[in-house]
Amino acid sequence: MPDLGSRDFTANAPGEKLVGDITYVKTGEGWLHLATVIDCYTKEVIGYAMDGH
Repeated sequence: MPDLGSRDFTANAPGEKLVGDITYVKTGEGWLHLATVIDCYTKEVIGYAMDGH
């Protein structure tokens, strides 16, 4: 599938470019909100937060 937004998720060094995402996960106790921050160089999650609201 082509990237119609011409986004570039590559980086030349750690910490140079970060991306974030928020998703909602349905659990037995209700919805869990999960936010993540990912380093584009290492492709590792470098931060996250979870909450019920």
